[in-house]
Amino acid sequence: FFFKQKTAYEIRPRDWSSDVCSSDLEQIFRTTVVMSSTRPRNRRPTFKGSAFWISTVAPEKMFGLKTVWRGAVKVSVSDPSRTLVDMLSDPQLGGGIRGVQDVLRNYLASDMKNLALLLEYAERLSNGAVFKRLGFLLETVASQEGEAIERCHQHLTMGNARIDPKLPAEALVAKWRLWVPRDWKAGVK
Repeated sequence: FFFKQKTAYEIRPRDWSSDVCSSDLEQIFRTTVVMSSTRPRNRRPTFKGSAFWISTVAPEKMFGLKTVWRGAVKVSVSDPSRTLVDMLSDPQLGGGIRGVQDVLRNYLASDMKNLALLLEYAERLSNGAVFKRLGFLLETVASQEGEAIERCHQHLTMGNARIDPKLPAEALVAKWRLWVPRDWKAGVK
């Protein structure tokens, strides 16, 4: 499978920093995520021994990218802020919300931290669950980031979302309109 330059990009955390994307879980990213504006026939292909996960996005959602060369092929790769927003939009891209939380913690401690850009990308993506998840996670791992937490709160949408669709939704954190596992709610203000 091949994609035209302007129709696909990769999320490859190892390209932007192993320090930022490392996890307390020591999770190894074995799958390359490809976002494409064209719908593939096979969303989980293997090519030359490498596993891929292809997700379809609207063309106007193709932002936050930089161009890199893979041999003789020009590829668009997401920058750190865009990668994190994609993981907040779909926690499975980061191996689940616990992995996303680790990536967020490392992002906040890195030289690549840019909360203004992260929030700008979240606004452009227009997914209310991103603000709910980001606000909740910032409040739990970086409560000193009050301005960013407030901006997340200002962008809350109606309805409740799940912190991670793969985890049990046992307790509602009303402030963030977010369903979380019971043990996650225990530490919430």
